[in-house]
Amino acid sequence: MRVLYFHQHFSTPKGATGIRSYEMARRLIARGHQVTMVCGSYGGGKTGVDTPFLNGLRRGRVEGIDIIEFNLAYSNSDGFLTRAISFLKFAFRSVRLALTERYDVVFATTTPLTAGIPGVFARYLRCKPFVFEVRDLWPELPKAMGVIRNPLILGAMSILEWISYRSAHRLIGLSPGIVEGIARRGVPRERIAMVPNGCDLDIFDVPVCGWRPNGVLPEHLMAIFAGTHGQANQLDAVLDAAAELKRRDRDDIRLVLIGQGKLKPALQRRANEQGISNVIFHEPVDKERLSGLMASADLGLQVLANVPAFYFGTSPNKFFDYIASGLPVLNNYPGWLAEMIVQEDCGYVVDPDSPEAFADALEQAADDRPALAAKGLKGQALAAREFDRRKLADQFVDWLEGVA
Repeated sequence: MRVLYFHQHFSTPKGATGIRSYEMARRLIARGHQVTMVCGSYGGGKTGVDTPFLNGLRRGRVEGIDIIEFNLAYSNSDGFLTRAISFLKFAFRSVRLALTERYDVVFATTTPLTAGIPGVFARYLRCKPFVFEVRDLWPELPKAMGVIRNPLILGAMSILEWISYRSAHRLIGLSPGIVEGIARRGVPRERIAMVPNGCDLDIFDVPVCGWRPNGVLPEHLMAIFAGTHGQANQLDAVLDAAAELKRRDRDDIRLVLIGQGKLKPALQRRANEQGISNVIFHEPVDKERLSGLMASADLGLQVLANVPAFYFGTSPNKFFDYIASGLPVLNNYPGWLAEMIVQEDCGYVVDPDSPEAFADALEQAADDRPALAAKGLKGQALAAREFDRRKLADQFVDWLEGVA
């Protein structure tokens, strides 16, 4: 079958962002299907297409994936209005493709929620099967975080959410809370599948050349956070814990924040002003370099704001990258991942609002390296048993083949 796949933030492993869509597309191709990926130009992402744009788009083929990339720049550092305009432009340009391209199934993945718009048009104007993947619950998450307060915007997003969910022949949720959120909108359970983010074992569970950033010595415990430096991540919690470690004279622990985002400059200013020298900021790196960093790290930091909507409504890439690399995980918010960490004994779970508890866990990790390594091995076993990307990709393809 021919799959028209919409993901505004698509990237290959050459970029410094998640590669779920890349891996799913590759698995579709391995199973004999054709994939056309429609995307924008995402900051930190690399589509692999480098020909000039012509009339606002360019086409190319990367590892068997036909790619249509719109000349729509997007960055997590952009303001709300800039991002909203980019989302809408991508959606409406995608509608044109949904009405003109040759395909058998249309698949769209969030974020943003507007990614589902071409699928709605494809279903009702071309009678094509539509599968919708939900990575975050909108407008629930931005409303809970206070990012969007305008009742008109929230109302419009709620209507779009209802239309998108009810128009899709099948849906995919990435976490238990997302599946529940879709069902609450009146979608029958038999039309919803949970396919969480997965572990890229062929990237992170292979021999690599490890490396450490400047300022991190071999004897230091290195705990890393790899992801967006935005409001949702609440990375001030890491700086709070680092300041607490300074007060305790624990100079043997380094916290490395690798990535980009709107709040990164403010975090750097705070660290400089308060002399929090045990936090190292590093630019984003591609998956190959990230694999080397994780091979040399001791602990992965899974940090989010203390927002109840996050507890069961997220499926963070970084968690799965950590356990694939054999890194124990320090998690600072409740929910399904926290419960899994406790059950599998593959890391530490701390109170979301306690820098002291965060620092205690880091000290415990530094003081008992054999126990820390044992937790990492348990996480790696979990990765292979439950979250191997290849197994999850097969479930994904089975779900799409069923609707076709």
